[in-house]
Amino acid sequence: MGMLNLALFFLIIFLAHIMQGVTGFAGTLLAMPLSLMLVGYPVAKPILNVLGLVSGIYVFLGNKKHVVWKELWKIVIIMGAGILAGIRIKDLLLGREKLLYLILGIFIVVLSIQGLVVQLRKKEEGKEKPFCPLLYLTLPIGGIIHGIFVTGGPLLISYLTKKVPDKNQFRATVSTVWIFLNSMVLFDDLRHGYWQGQLVLTALAAAPFLFGGLKVGSILYRKMSQRTFMILTYALLLVMGIKLLF
Repeated sequence: MGMLNLALFFLIIFLAHIMQGVTGFAGTLLAMPLSLMLVGYPVAKPILNVLGLVSGIYVFLGNKKHVVWKELWKIVIIMGAGILAGIRIKDLLLGREKLLYLILGIFIVVLSIQGLVVQLRKKEEGKEKPFCPLLYLTLPIGGIIHGIFVTGGPLLISYLTKKVPDKNQFRATVSTVWIFLNSMVLFDDLRHGYWQGQLVLTALAAAPFLFGGLKVGSILYRKMSQRTFMILTYALLLVMGIKLLF
């Protein structure tokens, strides 16, 4: 791993976690594609997973009074089961990741465009459309994706934006979810022997870039209106979907 690639990896972590600090999600998925090219899967996946875990703790500690615990436990149980399934079938998907990303990307693009249209058409205090029970399917599927690629966030967000529209509760709840889910992935990474001495040192070196990005994101978050927050959330979903398509 060259020094330039490592420096660019840290820069990507900083920029991606500015958005993580604003929304409570997106850091890992925004960082993953370029990180895979720069440092490879055995470095990018375990480090970005741990950074997602740490960022979840960071946001939770300052916002735990806003966590919607009823929704959180429902999400953790359903997506946790999906993660276990994803870990089980991970080896079976070798060579088929592109197809999986294509299907997921199409779904997210359609979902995010629909959400953006709704948000852009309604007024600041407008009413949301009723929650669709089919969105419950996003939780187990999102868990499977998270268990394989640590990128199940978009499917969780598509569910949570409907169930928890308040931006403070949304950000606090989704950040706390990552504490539980990324811990499960961490145990799997430890089982596979990813966490050797060099990887630990790289993760420690990445930590200041993580916290710097989260701090900038937190400042931006406090300046946003509810409607702006939701529009940004769906816009990020659209970006993620397009990334997955390619």
